[in-house]
Amino acid sequence: MKATELKPGIAITLSGKLYVITKTEHTKPGKGPAYIQIKARDVVQGGITEKRFNSAENVDAVTLDRRNMEYLYSDGSGATFMDSETFDQLVMPTDVLGESLLFLTPNAMANVLCHEGNPISLDLPATVELEVTDTAPGIKGATATNQLKEAVCETGLKTRVPPFITNGEKIKVSTEDGSYMSRA
Repeated sequence: MKATELKPGIAITLSGKLYVITKTEHTKPGKGPAYIQIKARDVVQGGITEKRFNSAENVDAVTLDRRNMEYLYSDGSGATFMDSETFDQLVMPTDVLGESLLFLTPNAMANVLCHEGNPISLDLPATVELEVTDTAPGIKGATATNQLKEAVCETGLKTRVPPFITNGEKIKVSTEDGSYMSRA
């Protein structure tokens, strides 16, 4: 596959090791050719590496098995998911999930990416709905634009929301960067 087609969630091989891309950035400098900068997590050892590819360069992509699974709960051993078709359960270690757990509520559906039967990554939807559990009260008369306040969601995710959001409200949050999108 071409380097320009890389995006988060795709598995690739570099130097004989399997990596899952966590972040991509397309850059076109004023001088020189365009390039793709990626951050990828080593599936076996868990380390993060950064790599730069020329736009026209070919990359070895690995086909992953995508399973639609329901998130059940988390404990000391990791997060438990259940296959919605076969009802098989699997446990993903928390170090594999990273920040993804902050976007999952119990009974939420997510795509689990598996390689040779082992879960290696999680493919989240673009946005999720979370309930605000703790935020400061709104200030009357605060009409200035771009005024945001801290809020903590039910999963522990901390984000910045507009002043009119109160405790108990459901909001849409981007899973890419954890930013507030809108009311749910």
